[in-house]
Amino acid sequence: MMMNLFSVFDPCTGILSLNWMSSFLLIFFIPFKFWVINNKIELIFSKLMMGLNSEMSNLTNLKGMTLILISLFLVILMNNMPGLMPYIYTSSSQLVFSLALGLPLWLSFMIYGWINKTNSMFSHLVPMGTPGVLMPFMVLIETISNLIRPGSLAVRLTANMIAGHLLMSLLGNNTYGFMIMMYAMVVYLILMLFELAVALIQSYVFMTLTTLYSSEV
Repeated sequence: MMMNLFSVFDPCTGILSLNWMSSFLLIFFIPFKFWVINNKIELIFSKLMMGLNSEMSNLTNLKGMTLILISLFLVILMNNMPGLMPYIYTSSSQLVFSLALGLPLWLSFMIYGWINKTNSMFSHLVPMGTPGVLMPFMVLIETISNLIRPGSLAVRLTANMIAGHLLMSLLGNNTYGFMIMMYAMVVYLILMLFELAVALIQSYVFMTLTTLYSSEV
């Protein structure tokens, strides 16, 4: 039962595993004219990008960082959305996917900060107003909190994307009878709307937290 339940999150199912191809699935469905002809979809897309750019510019002072962050938002969103469709593998539900996004960015922030802004990085380890007796403990706590940041980013995205899929799998395996299935369809519709919101919110949260981490450098 548990193996069948979690098999939808297995990237190596089948003889020829093409599950990771779902990461490029949404790009294939975007028509070529979208990129070359002005249209209302492109206008909405541009408004969204401009809004995110202005918001991220207020949180970070690193030049060109908003381009990386908006690209990160789009990559996660484009991997979350296809996973809402039946029989399509959700690559963002894998820890290796989210960790591959969070870890390189966190490492680049740390390397850049410790090489170019060493005094500022040391000052972040001891918050202002900390008593002298607690300073060694605060340095230890802040160091641990910095080290677990990429893991917390990855686990947050993975856990939120897995939770809704597991709930729908559990409900689907335990619905028998016509009336129960009719009630279950209403529940599934609500869950799908909830999952749609989660797919959008989690990509935004991942981008915002990465921005906040970069602002400390």
